[in-house]
Amino acid sequence: MKSHQSTQTMKPATAAKKLGVYLEATPAEFREGVVSRAELAALEAEPPQWLADLRADGPHPRPVVASRLGISIAGLARGGVTEALTTAQIEELRDENPEWLQKERATQADVRKETVRIKKKHAEEAERKAQQPPRD
Repeated sequence: MKSHQSTQTMKPATAAKKLGVYLEATPAEFREGVVSRAELAALEAEPPQWLADLRADGPHPRPVVASRLGISIAGLARGGVTEALTTAQIEELRDENPEWLQKERATQADVRKETVRIKKKHAEEAERKAQQPPRD
């Protein structure tokens, strides 16, 4: 009996998400087809010019915009940013540094500090448990 391995494919939206690009800005042939894992790997290994341009100049999807601004996706929404932004627009927003962006960055910094604190607490608890003699 011969094992038949099918090629795994994904929707263009999934591939765009994995590539970190805004689907609507990709070429029509990318949006209209399916992408195999091999094709995705090839795009990541040797990005074509359109992909390199999108990654450099945008428009960027919300997760990329949020990351470049140092805030969460929810923070973007609270700030009224609901559409994809170009690199130039992100830089302009950073330069303007509106009050909502300052608040969201502070919130994100607090979240990171709390995450570190909790992680440290869990590590200390695990260390304490490991040092306790086993109960019989």
